Amino acid sequence: MRKIVLAGIIVFGGFLTANAQCKTVTTITENFDTWKDINKCWTAHQGKAMLYASDKKIVFYSMTSPGENMYLVTPKIKAGKYTLNLDISDNGGETTLELFSINNPSDTKSFISIAKSAKIAGGKKTYDISLKKDSNLGLKVLLNGIHQAVYVDNFSLKPKK
Repeated sequence: MRKIVLAGIIVFGGFLTANAQCKTVTTITENFDTWKDINKCWTAHQGKAMLYASDKKIVFYSMTSPGENMYLVTPKIKAGKYTLNLDISDNGGETTLELFSINNPSDTKSFISIAKSAKIAGGKKTYDISLKKDSNLGLKVLLNGIHQAVYVDNFSLKPKK
């Protein structure tokens, strides 16, 4: 019994150590090419739908749960002004993207909208972002149909000069 408890403590301690290694950043350049799963420093909120890494991009997929709030949350970012560039496209239908400043990735009540919801039309998107304090950045995708998908790639967050 002691061995089982000790093994559990070691495994749990390993998870805490892994998350503790995620540092506050000032730039993010991610093309998702090497991701087999969501990176440990990022967070995915998918509800009853699916949010996963596949084919060198991030996929938001509604399955049979349209209207589900789905979020991809970055590592913590230092307060300041930034430019965000990303490639985003969908497989048709009504889809939207909204950006959030996030104080606590596990509490959706701490998510504060910083860029209004906009229809996803495909192509490269650029946003000017201002974070008043160190926080995470969240991408909220809303899929309004069954078997819809949104694809995110070439995520680049750089400080404004």
